[in-house]
Amino acid sequence: MRTRPSASEGGPERRFGSGGERGRLSQGAFRLARGDAAPLQQSPTTCGSACLTVARMLANPPFADWVIRGDPNTNHGAAAPPHSADERFAAYEQVVARRTNGLVGPNGRLQPPWPRALGTPPWGARHEIEYGASPPGTRYALVWTRLSGIRRLGRLYDHMRGEVHAGRPVLLYVGNGWLPRHVVLALPGTADGRDDLDVYEPSIGRVVPLSRDAFVTRRLELAGWDVPWCLVSPR
Repeated sequence: MRTRPSASEGGPERRFGSGGERGRLSQGAFRLARGDAAPLQQSPTTCGSACLTVARMLANPPFADWVIRGDPNTNHGAAAPPHSADERFAAYEQVVARRTNGLVGPNGRLQPPWPRALGTPPWGARHEIEYGASPPGTRYALVWTRLSGIRRLGRLYDHMRGEVHAGRPVLLYVGNGWLPRHVVLALPGTADGRDDLDVYEPSIGRVVPLSRDAFVTRRLELAGWDVPWCLVSPR
C-alpha cells in the first residue's frame, strides 16, 4: 500500500538499531512498547512488508537478533550481505515482498500475483504471517471490515486485543472510503494501564496508541487514513 508522506519527512534522520529508545532485545526477545522508535518502512509501498518483518522479529528472537546485530553466517535470503540494522531490515522487506506478491508464496503455495507497486495484498500477507511470523500452527483469515457497523467493529477490536495479548499478531489494513491504502501491526497496549491496543506504524517508525473509540468511529488517523478495511487475524 502506498502511504501519504509522513510527518517525519524533512526532519532529522532517524536510524533503527543505532541506540536510544528503540525496539529492543530483552532477555533474548524483541520487544516494542508505546512511544518506542521502531523500524521505518523503506519505500512508500512496503508498509505491509515492514509490518510482516516486525511480526517475524517479535515471533523469532534469532531473526530479530540478526536484524539488529547481524550475523556473518547468514543473510536470510537478502540479495547481498547487508552491513547495518537499517540495511538488513530494508533487505528483508524485499524478501517478504517477493513472497507476498509473487505467483508462488511461502512454502511453495500458489497465490494470485500482485504488482509490488501497489503494496502487499492481504492474501499474500496471510500466507507470510503463517510462515514463521506467528506462533507455529496459527492459521489466519481475512476479515473485511469496511462495511461493518459500530457493534461489529467493537467486537472485532476486542478480538484483536485478545489475539495480540495472547501473542498472535494481527495486521490491520486502513484507508479512505474507497480503497485500503496502508498497513499497521496491532500490539498489546502498554501505557497508562488501559486496555486499548497499540500499533506499529511503519510510515513513521514508531509505536502509537489505537483506541477502541477511534476504531469503531473510523477516526484512526494512521498515516493520514481513517477507515479500517481488513484484518489479517487468527481464525
